Formats: sequence, C-alpha cells, structure tokens
Amino acid sequence: MVGPAAGPTGRSDQHGADETVRFTPANGPAASAARGSAQPAGRGLCVVVAGGGTAGHIEPALALADAVRRLMPEARVVALGTERGLESRLVPARGYPLELIPPVPMPRKPSPDLLKLPLRVRSAVRDTRAVLARVGADVVVGFGGYVSLPAYLAARGRVPIVVHEANARAGLANKVGARFAAAVAAAVPDSGLPDAKVIGIPLRHSITSLDRRALRAEARAHFGLHPDAPTLLISGGSQGARTLNTAVSGAAGALSRAGIGVLHAYGPKNTVAVQSVPGTPPYVAVPYLERMDLALAAADLILCRSGAMTVAEVSAVGLPAVFVPLPHGNGEQALNAVPVVDAGGGLLIPDGELTAQRVIDTVLPLVLDQGRLAAMAGATAGSGHREAADVLATMVLRAAGR
Repeated sequence: MVGPAAGPTGRSDQHGADETVRFTPANGPAASAARGSAQPAGRGLCVVVAGGGTAGHIEPALALADAVRRLMPEARVVALGTERGLESRLVPARGYPLELIPPVPMPRKPSPDLLKLPLRVRSAVRDTRAVLARVGADVVVGFGGYVSLPAYLAARGRVPIVVHEANARAGLANKVGARFAAAVAAAVPDSGLPDAKVIGIPLRHSITSLDRRALRAEARAHFGLHPDAPTLLISGGSQGARTLNTAVSGAAGALSRAGIGVLHAYGPKNTVAVQSVPGTPPYVAVPYLERMDLALAAADLILCRSGAMTVAEVSAVGLPAVFVPLPHGNGEQALNAVPVVDAGGGLLIPDGELTAQRVIDTVLPLVLDQGRLAAMAGATAGSGHREAADVLATMVLRAAGR
C-alpha cells in the first residue's frame, strides 16, 4: 500500500493539499501575517491578482505575477485568496503576499445557500475593497473562480480590471468581470467572452523554458525512476482522480512486466495499492507534484485530466498526452483537450471508459511506441503558447497606464 507519506511531494490541477498554512482574514487581528510583504499605497505600481481555490486558477495568476516582475522589477504584486484554498500554501511559497477575503462559492443548484448569496457577496466586496485601498492597487487581474467575483465587484469604477479566462467555456465570475474590464484575454477562441484576445494560458518560466531531453536524467534521478525505461506520468489534479488511480494501479503489474516506469501523482487525500514486480522499473507514487517541470521532463507520455492548466503545460513542453476529462461541470475539460487531440498530440478517453484493461490495451502500447510518441510530441508542441505570461503582463501594465 502506498499512502500519503510515500515518495517526494508533487503538484496538479484541481483542489487542495493535505497541509496548509493558515492565515487570518484580511480584516482580522492577525492581518499582518496574511499581508506578508504587502506595502502601503504610494510605493510604486501595485498589481492585485485574484485566482484562488484551485491550481488551475492560482498557477496562471502566479505566472502572471512573475512576468510582471520580469518586465517591471520594482512593481509589487499582491494575491487575493481565501483561507481554505490551495493559494494559502502556493502563494507564500512563491514569495508573494497573500490577502485573505471571504469566499463566495456559487451554488450550482437551488438551495438555502442561494438565499445567503447576496449577503456573502456584499460582505466579501466590502472586505476586498478595503484590501485594494490598503495595498494601493493600480490594477486588478482576475482568473475566475470564487475569489475573482468579489475582486471584480470591488474594483469596478475604482481600479482598472483585466480578465483572463483559461477554460474553453467562461465561468460566471469572468462573464461578470468582462462586462466592465479594461482588457479581456482568453486561452482559446470562442470562450464566451466577447472581444477577448486569445493568448493561451500564462505558465511559469520553469515550464516555458523547459528542455525535456536535457533535463531527463536529472528528473528521473529526482523521483527515483529508472534512467532509461519508457516512463508514464499519471496526474489526476491537485486532489488526484479516483478513476485514474484505480485504472492505473490495476494495470501496474502489466506496466512493470512491459518494462515501463511509472510516476503517479495520486492526490494527498487518496492512497493507491500497487504490487511491485522484482527486477522491473519502479512504480513511484507521490501525493502531489511540487516539481511539475521535472515530472514533465521525466515522462514519455502523460495520462491526465484535461484541466486548462494541465493541457497548457503539456502543450508548451511537447509532451504527448492521453486525456481523461472530468465528467462533471459544463463539459469544459473535454473542450480543453480538443485542440491538442485534433492536432494529433493527444488521445481522449471518456472517464467512464478508463479501466485497467483500457490502460493495458491503449496506454501501454503507446508508451512503448517511440516513433508515434515523437510525432505526437511535435504536434503537441505546435499547439502550445509559451509566451502567454509576458503577453498578459504587457496587457496588465498597459491597463494600469504603465
């Protein structure tokens, strides 16, 4: 049995982690802990990024923050988030101050929570407006989710707004924000946001500058993988994906006997059971991939969900992919994968069809087919946007009058 303590830690694309750094809300008695290095108004350009909850919202916000600092080193970047979101760990780890505001989750169905929504929105907007004033915000950049909505409403008429939509279908928060934004960007065409500039998804520099071949030996040594064996990476998101975990762990013996190494990010709240086969490449299971760059460099093929961030990363580095879209929401994960699949860089397997036998019949032979993987890698890289962070940073600075 492989559990949460096994192996090095790791990263992905939906929710949460097993350990978080707890901060007090922005207007509470320990607000200075949350504010970190945030400086008062009047000390140069201040960019506020709002993208909390999941890594799919947080990582583009942090990539944008890095790009702003590359273009304007003296700029300050402050992140908005909530205490329960993944940002409470990821943002401080990247060296940016985090200001906490009350979450405003949108009920998907009629419920008593829907009646409380106006009060929650009003309270969150009030607290967010106070944060923007205190840090001296010059521009607010939102990436969707329940952190962005109060940020847009608090900034409206006071601070310029820039909206970025990562998914193939825009969410409610970004649809609201786009109505009074100074600039709107999207990862793909036809996102549902009018007049959006298509730029791709901002990615961290360690991904956009990644040379998978040059880093492969270091990457495999980092995770304890076989240095030469064909290697499959499994990533089900920040929380992992039960469908992927069950199917791949069920096929573990067949993968090992075929000489395939496995790096499996199963999610911090999950466990996977694998039977090791003596004398075969290791099956390395980790809860979360902190070094996603090394994971991408170590792999020949990735089996993954098709969250917007994951699709953008594998496209940027040219890693062939087998996508298993999350079967919930409004179908955006399947749509996210379409450009890569249509270009020939990936395959798509519906969630209900992914079984251990499907892994053995479809994924296993693909990992071993180096010729096909090389062709897929070229097609995948051709669909990526490595420059998105710098393009968005330029749009943000322009909106702020810089």
